[in-house]
Amino acid sequence: MSVVINTNYAATIASNNLAASNSMLQRSLNRLSSGSKIITPADDAGGLAVSMKLSAAAKRSGAVASGIGNAVSLLQTEDGALKIAGKVLDRISELKTLYSDPTKNATDLANYDEEFTGLQAQLTALATEKFNGIDLFGGTALSVSVSEDGATTVSVSGRDLADATNGVGAITAGAVTDLGDIDLSDITDALQNVATFRAENGAEQSRLGFASELITINKANLEAASSRIVDVDVAEESTQLARWNTLVQAGTAMLAQANGSAQTALRLLQ
Repeated sequence: MSVVINTNYAATIASNNLAASNSMLQRSLNRLSSGSKIITPADDAGGLAVSMKLSAAAKRSGAVASGIGNAVSLLQTEDGALKIAGKVLDRISELKTLYSDPTKNATDLANYDEEFTGLQAQLTALATEKFNGIDLFGGTALSVSVSEDGATTVSVSGRDLADATNGVGAITAGAVTDLGDIDLSDITDALQNVATFRAENGAEQSRLGFASELITINKANLEAASSRIVDVDVAEESTQLARWNTLVQAGTAMLAQANGSAQTALRLLQ
């Protein structure tokens, strides 16, 4: 082999190998320090695109879960008002029965009517209850999204508590000024309406509960899918780090050795 001064082929190769090893060492350090195996889009362009979509879907799932929770809170608040409405109607039915007692005098009947008027006002107030500014009994249905893509929704029925036919309007109507203006059947019908409202409310709460469980599971699965693409395997990467670290040290030593080999030409000139 020729002994030359201007060109040191061995040193050039050693330098290239050292540069490549050092680049991979830096990549391993970046991956381990960030926890992600995709540091730049060039590392995995397709995987990065898929991961971004999965991550966005997971975040939307979290927002949907929050919306479902709010809808359940609204239904719970509504059911609380309906529960009180049922108790008020129970008392009104009791008053109506007492009012029908032929042994009661006019003063007794006036006292019953006084309480009845107050209970009427309470029923009217219950019909105007709100949740975060939204009417609980406005008669307008609410559509609650239960999937991250918005394709599946649950309708929360608009129950009108003040309605004369399907609510308690027959009891709170302006024409009803005392217990003598209503029949016991009007009260029992109103009680049945409230019971139906509570049954519908419970069914909607049950469905939203299962929808919440499903969206929570989906969110976890989306996060896991994204993790498999972008999260670094620490055990594997730490092994690679040790490998590249060793190669960098070896490459540095060999480059120094290759640079020193040119001294052979000087010894020939002595």
